[in-house]
Formats: sequence, structure tokens, C-alpha cells
Amino acid sequence: MDVRDVFTVMLAGGRGQRLEPLTRDRAKPAVPFGGDYRIVDFTLSNCLNSKLPKILILVQYRSRSLNQHIRYGWSSFFNHAKGEFIDTLPPQQNLGNRWYEGTADAVYQNIFAIRDENPAHVLIVSGDHIYKMDYRQLLQAHEDSGADATVAAVEVPREQSSSFGILEVDEDERIVSFQEKPEEGTPTPGDPKLCLGSMGVYAFRTEALEAALEEDAHDESSSHDFGKNIIPKMIGRHWVYAFRFIDQNRRTSQYWRDVGTIDAYYEANRDLIAPNPLLDLYDLSWRIWRRSSMAPPPKFVFDLKGPEQRVGAAYDSLVSPGCIVSGGEDHRSILSPYCRINSYSLVEDSILFQNVNVGRHARIRRAIIDKDVRIPEGMHIGYDLEADRKRFIVSDNGVVVISKGAVV
Repeated sequence: MDVRDVFTVMLAGGRGQRLEPLTRDRAKPAVPFGGDYRIVDFTLSNCLNSKLPKILILVQYRSRSLNQHIRYGWSSFFNHAKGEFIDTLPPQQNLGNRWYEGTADAVYQNIFAIRDENPAHVLIVSGDHIYKMDYRQLLQAHEDSGADATVAAVEVPREQSSSFGILEVDEDERIVSFQEKPEEGTPTPGDPKLCLGSMGVYAFRTEALEAALEEDAHDESSSHDFGKNIIPKMIGRHWVYAFRFIDQNRRTSQYWRDVGTIDAYYEANRDLIAPNPLLDLYDLSWRIWRRSSMAPPPKFVFDLKGPEQRVGAAYDSLVSPGCIVSGGEDHRSILSPYCRINSYSLVEDSILFQNVNVGRHARIRRAIIDKDVRIPEGMHIGYDLEADRKRFIVSDNGVVVISKGAVV
């Protein structure tokens, strides 16, 4: 398939309520991830590595930081003289003066942008998942099958069916039914322990997409969502196929994560720090690109043994540019740019966003600390969850979250 015939639409306007308080001041795709990245960088890297030349990002909720990230960090990758672009587009409010009412409605309200480019195919992706995928393989399978729509699918344990839209396919991979988050989904052919879950990635023949969106827009009972409405309605009436996820992560098991909750986000970040990480950021054959922070190298100072025991060190961690570990210790954590860990302090199993300052003798364990927070000298976080709940948010799995701007 010629990728010049493909128009990519990224859905990036969701509020991400289950990820609060990290999404109180930013859209979910703009939430930092892995120190110097944002969540959206993974899907955008897939697009860039797949050489997709035209990308429209639909934004809505608190989009300023996401817009800046795209403008300053991603525009330079595209050659505008050759017709390539990456643009963000807020709601135009040109249909009844309303906001987006669902994923399908978001695309429908901006159908004019698709028509302006007149592509043969439209690729719909989400800006809030963590994975590595060559979309060209999906698009080629979509074209070869003559499908009106193709849904990217990942194998998931059957007991996790209630978290996914579950696809049932025939021997030719044509989708015969779609179940929205069933208690027990239909197993895949050949393995009763697995189901095919929708990844929220769709390839459409443009004419079929426009017709489906037009019909859905006039259905007052619809939630105007691709997974709940568009795909189920097309099954049986159109050629709708599944495409099984081919992972570019080059590990023994497939890696695809929805980081929609605090605990899922925390665990996905921790996947990065193992000696042989589940998600490999260092594989240059499928790079994860990002906006460079232009910060100086990280620095570790003080190596005083003896009674003072003042050592600046980090173990099994990701330490971003601009960080200074000054006489404190960091274990199994992720430090975003310009963090500072001061003398005699200890940070364990935590995620620190940009410009967090940990005071002397402080102790932090299993916490996520948002941007610009100052941890006072001697403070303990993550050791007494009942006390932490009185001041901060504590997740179901006991991760303490300190929001941006919090007075600690």
C-alpha cells in the first residue's frame, strides 16, 4: 500500500478521569511517561516509524500542553514541502455548537478535514496506549483483503474480557461478532484461554467510513463510539476483518498496555526499569521519538563513606537529563528531567515528574509525584497509607499520588 493514500486521525481529546489527579491539568496523552516521554509519543513514534505522512490529532480536554508538545517536539519530523504534516485540531463546534460526544462523533465533526485530503484509506489510532506497531502491516492486510474496515486485535487472557471489546472471527479472520466488555468473551480458535481484544486501532476504506459515520450521527440512541457502535453495526453488512497485532518490541510476549488507571500507569512505567525490560526503549530499529528537553546530563554527587554515609546514587532506575542526585539514593524509580534528590534522602519504587525536589532526610516509597512538587525535609511518603490518604490520593494498590501544585 502507498502510505501517501492514507490519512491518519489520532484521538487525543479524552479527559482520562480514571488517571486523575495526573489529568487534572493535562490531557491523558500528554501525561509524562518513562521520565522524558509523554504517553502520546509511543503512538506518534509508531506513525513516524511507519512513515505515515499525514496526521491529524483531535484534541479537546485541557490540550495546551499537548499542543505545545506536538508543535515544538514533532513538527520538525515532517516535510511540509512534500505535503507531509502533523496538526492538532480542537472542536470546531460547527454541528449544533457542541463538544465531541464520542470517538466516532469526534471524527464525524471533522470529516471536512478528511475530505480535503481525499485519501483512499483512513487510519484511526488512539493517543493513550503504550506499544510498538508497524501500521503498514495492518494497512497492507486491510487493502489485500478488500475490507471496508479492519480492526487491530491483541490476544488477551479470557479472564480479562471485561476490560476489552472482544472480537469473534471466522477462519478467514473476518469478524462475525463484537462483544463490548463481556464477563467471559468468545475464545480464539485453537486456544480456549485467550480472546481477541480490540486495540482501538482501525483502518477504513474512506467511503465506508463516511457512510458509517453519517448513519451513526443520525442515530439518537448511539453513543457515537467506534467500539460500541460503528464496528458492531458494520459487522454482517460490510467486510470487517481483524488484524492480529504484530509487535515490533522484539520480546517473547506481545506488549500492549492501556494506561487508563493509576495502577496500570504505575506498572507500565515500572516495566521500563528491569534489566531486561518488557518494553525496550533502547532498540534503535524501532525508536521511540520524543521532544528533547535540551537539559544537561544527569549528575550524581557525593561519595562519602564512613559515619556520614552521604552517597549520591541511583540503582535499577531511569534518570532523565537535568537530574541531580546529591547525596541521596534512588532505587527502582523513574526521575523526569530536572529532579533533585538531596542528601540523606531515599526514593524507592516511585515516579517523579519534572522538577520535583526531594528534601534532605525525606523518605518516599511507591509514589507518583507530579511536576514542581517540593517534598519537605524529613517527610515520609508511602510508609503510612492511612495518613497519606488524609492528604493525597492513594490508589487501589497502595500507590500514593501527589498532584501538581500540592502543598506538601
